[in-house]
Amino acid sequence: MSTKVPQNNDDQEIDLTFISRKISTFFQGISTSIFRGIQFFVHNWIIVSILVLAGFGLGIFLDSTQKSYEHEIIVAPNFGATDYLYAKIDLINSKIKEEDTLFLKNNVGIIKPKNLKVIEVKPIADVYNFIKNKPENFELIKLMAEDGDIKKVLEDNMTSKNYTYQTIVLSTKEKTAEEELIKPLLKYLNASDYYGKIQKEVYKNIELKMKQNDSIIKQIDGIISNFSNSKNGAGRNEKLMYYNENTQLNDIIKTKNDLINEQANNRINLIGYDKIVKENSITLNLESVKYINGRLKFLLPVLFVVLFGFLYLFKSFYNKQKHLAKL
Repeated sequence: MSTKVPQNNDDQEIDLTFISRKISTFFQGISTSIFRGIQFFVHNWIIVSILVLAGFGLGIFLDSTQKSYEHEIIVAPNFGATDYLYAKIDLINSKIKEEDTLFLKNNVGIIKPKNLKVIEVKPIADVYNFIKNKPENFELIKLMAEDGDIKKVLEDNMTSKNYTYQTIVLSTKEKTAEEELIKPLLKYLNASDYYGKIQKEVYKNIELKMKQNDSIIKQIDGIISNFSNSKNGAGRNEKLMYYNENTQLNDIIKTKNDLINEQANNRINLIGYDKIVKENSITLNLESVKYINGRLKFLLPVLFVVLFGFLYLFKSFYNKQKHLAKL
């Protein structure tokens, strides 16, 4: 027992000495690396300065030329024209990628087609209006949600295309005006013979329905007026008849209220039905905000210096290995 204790103490002293040497070597390595880094910049300060200035200058130039602006149009496709809208936007975007400026200028009517970078259409998730007065839509969502996540169902392409409102997003290189971009685009989207015919028929049907509703409302007013005059002379023997007539009158009044609400909705619908693709809101010249926007003048100098340092280390490593290979 007594002979083993000194040996354990010696082992502990050796372990502590080894650890302290490792720590000392680690910090010595850090100090050496820092010194070599300083030495690298001292020996190559001219090249580093040139790279910093070149990166800063190039960054300023790119920051000023790489700006982009977004424009948003909130629209409501009428008469079942949602697929038509998506097809037209996809066509325009394909022409942008092909750089077909003649099509964009002559067919779409965009004054500065080279300024346009991209166009897309996105749905505005509005579940309330999607199921409002449409029980079949509500049942459809319930059925689809049974087999999956309700959020995915609402964002599904088949569902989202049927939302009332869609957002057309355009991106341009420079600022633009409504007359140069938005108005020609909306004019192009509304130039459809097929949906134009549907629009006229829908207009006629709504106007005819409104005339019929007005006529029915006048008839109901006459019935209510006659009932009001006749009930004042009703006797006790006529109580049962009065009860039946009063019950029918409640149904008539309810019908009148429903017709009045329908007339109000029809008037609102006529406002939106004056176009196939009706614009509700237009927002122009929103500067696109990305992480590197305005930061290239700081990022490029650092990038150039790092690349130069990497090449310097690679060259040193290559020369060292080449020298060892000759030995």
